[in-house]
Amino acid sequence: MNDLNAYFKSIVEQDKCAVVICDMNDIIIYLNPAAKERYKKHGDLVGKSIMDCHNENSRAKIREVVDWFKQSEENNIVFTYHNAKENKDVYMVALRGENKELIGYYEKHEYRTPESEK
Repeated sequence: MNDLNAYFKSIVEQDKCAVVICDMNDIIIYLNPAAKERYKKHGDLVGKSIMDCHNENSRAKIREVVDWFKQSEENNIVFTYHNAKENKDVYMVALRGENKELIGYYEKHEYRTPESEK
């Protein structure tokens, strides 16, 4: 049997949108290449708290969403805001273990601008 983790990692690493994965202590445990490029001015963020990268209003929203994820294993994705400047929607997504327990979360970006790449 193939190592599915290698496939999943490849999917995330090929994504053109930034993917930042956090554990339940709000510690950044992974940035895909797009995230590393996007946030490179902040240095290496792995091992740092995502809360240090946000203002108080954003920290409160993150806490609220994580609390919502904890309420039910059915609560797994929520729209957080639209970034008009970059024409993208931003979501928070729950990460769950084999027993559906909440093990972390990540932020998902979806650009609305039509693809122009050939």
